[in-house]
Amino acid sequence: MKRVVFDIAALIARIVTGVIFVTHGWQKWQGGLGATSQGFREMGIPMPELAAGFATVVETVGGIFLILGLLVRVAGFLLLVNMLGAIAFVHGGNGVLTASNGWELPGALGALSLLFLALGGGRIGLDSIFRAIFRRRSERRAAEDDLAPYTPPGPRVEPSNVTKMQPGHAGGPMTPAQPTEPAEPPEVPRQPSEPRSSRLNDEDMREIDALVSDEPPQHNKPPNR
Repeated sequence: MKRVVFDIAALIARIVTGVIFVTHGWQKWQGGLGATSQGFREMGIPMPELAAGFATVVETVGGIFLILGLLVRVAGFLLLVNMLGAIAFVHGGNGVLTASNGWELPGALGALSLLFLALGGGRIGLDSIFRAIFRRRSERRAAEDDLAPYTPPGPRVEPSNVTKMQPGHAGGPMTPAQPTEPAEPPEVPRQPSEPRSSRLNDEDMREIDALVSDEPPQHNKPPNR
């Protein structure tokens, strides 16, 4: 529950702080870097061109990153440096209140930037999403590495277009092996069948004649011994 409350509070603080920074940075963009550099020079800021470019880019881009929750710690560090420079060179000697150009606003924004640098932007943002993706990938990779020794190797399948080599005769060069084909069973010659006799014996002929002439066939009886 506490973690959820922190995430919601960090989201609200990020959005509000980011909007304030983007507004100030966009104001500098609209005025132009030349005019901003001239204003920094009049306020006694050293290297006004470099300081103007740094402040404009950091406030605009850093504010957008705070709103999106992207690189919150990096954005918080750069915005903190920007606010410390503003307090040290412009607002520090004018008291606290903003009405007298004091350090009230840059002090509050700097404190929020320090908080983002120390604690991050919570889980509601792009940083949290990217961390979750990388963590899942690393956990999956670690699980695969742990299971690799226990995974049996699969059967090795050799491609059909690879020609195996066999040694030649009498230590000759290697020659490609001839593909072996399954041996076919030898053909067994068919034995000719015995021709049937087309002739009829005498007894069959007599029976046929007797049937044609309607006479009983006469069978030869063997003589008595």
